[in-house]
Amino acid sequence: MSLSNSLGLLGRKVGMMRLFTDDGDAVPVTVVDVSNNRVTQIKTQENDGYVALQVTFGSRKASRVTKPAAGHLAKAGVEAGEIIREFRVTADAAAQYQAGASVPVNAVFTVGQKVDVQGTSIGKGYAGTIKRHHMSSQRASHGNSRSHNVPGSIGMAQDPGRVFPGKRMTGHLGDDTVTTQNLDVFRIDEARQLLLIRGAIPGSKGGFVTVRHAVKAKESAANAKGAN
Repeated sequence: MSLSNSLGLLGRKVGMMRLFTDDGDAVPVTVVDVSNNRVTQIKTQENDGYVALQVTFGSRKASRVTKPAAGHLAKAGVEAGEIIREFRVTADAAAQYQAGASVPVNAVFTVGQKVDVQGTSIGKGYAGTIKRHHMSSQRASHGNSRSHNVPGSIGMAQDPGRVFPGKRMTGHLGDDTVTTQNLDVFRIDEARQLLLIRGAIPGSKGGFVTVRHAVKAKESAANAKGAN
């Protein structure tokens, strides 16, 4: 769920490219397809104890949908999607939508806005401590026999005489839920429902991402002045 208390969008990472400003500067951007976001359920304070919009993205075969999910989507009159998320919103924002309504990109985001993008990082399999935790390797010569790329001793003294849980060691690297914060919306393609976000976002090409309003974005001086 979103901590920004505002509606976001679900999408698929298309890839990266570069755009040029009027001054000739090259800007690296990530293209995110946020087309066909649709509301599957409106949660209210009276029925659910909180206010939220449940949104789905993509399309899925009917044979790939469980019967409870199929009934839930049929009630809203919405085609089954590949990903479903909830966004906490205000009661006024929830009143603007109905079940089955589509959510266009220009209704949620604007150019220059700060956003947080959440996705699943690229999995890199089983990795050693040097690569997984960015540790410094030992010297690779002068008596160091095949120990330059290992963490070294992990034991402790007789008291406590054990390895504490959480010790940084070898293990599965990547394939984690990662959020990159305070990215800029560089351009919006309303015709193709694309978000062009400055910089890199988590995940590989074709991976699903969630784009939300930034929760740590500092209020601009103009907005602060107008509020006062």
